[in-house]
Amino acid sequence: MPQGDKSSYTDKQKRQAAHIEAGYEQRGLSVKSAAARAWATVNKLSGGGKKSGSGRKRG
Repeated sequence: MPQGDKSSYTDKQKRQAAHIEAGYEQRGLSVKSAAARAWATVNKLSGGGKKSGSGRKRG
């Protein structure tokens, strides 16, 4: 998987990133910078990638 590939994210994580990105763009950030910050925020909130599901251990 190449760097920057978003295929390992859930649909919910992708929607969250799009919403966060739009908020950063409204504040005046460039599109590229807003996207980078949005994905960093999603990664911080969820730990990145597909990690949801019943029976997963926390850690």
